[in-house]
Amino acid sequence: MIVARQKRKENISEYLLYMWQVEDLIRANNFDIESINRTVVAHYDQSEEVKKEISRWYEELIDMMRSEGVMEKGHIQLNKNVIISLTDLHLRLLKSPKEMVYGAAYYKTLPYIVQLRAKSGGEDLPEIETCFSAVYGYLILRMQGKEVSSETLEGIKQISSFLALLAEKYREDMSGDIEL
Repeated sequence: MIVARQKRKENISEYLLYMWQVEDLIRANNFDIESINRTVVAHYDQSEEVKKEISRWYEELIDMMRSEGVMEKGHIQLNKNVIISLTDLHLRLLKSPKEMVYGAAYYKTLPYIVQLRAKSGGEDLPEIETCFSAVYGYLILRMQGKEVSSETLEGIKQISSFLALLAEKYREDMSGDIEL
């Protein structure tokens, strides 16, 4: 909750990846709030009141995941809404003649997106979600200590750079500092 709140303000891309990790953390703890309290919440260096608030936040996420049917895989609507907002901004940026740098970054990333979509077995995700899925998958592989090919690493670097630019444009858009 504390980390999510901070990341949402600072970097929407990091926020979304963090929230996907939280969803997986909840799954790994079998939707058991007591297990989450022991393995996660207890380790926060916060007052008991703040820890209770964090625990409530996890409980709310558990309830959302159950009610939205994403217990085994998928993402809660809260996170899907971030993808929708980023996709909307992405399309507006591509249409804007003032955003040539963004367009160039996108077209440099596009071959990697096409390649990922071809490998996904026909799963029809929005391009922006495809990018996030690639970065998240890479992070999971790194946590597992698995090797990643140099070609994959090159693609992840480009996709990450593109998502960082999109996150910056999102922050500008939210603060009213961008004119498309």
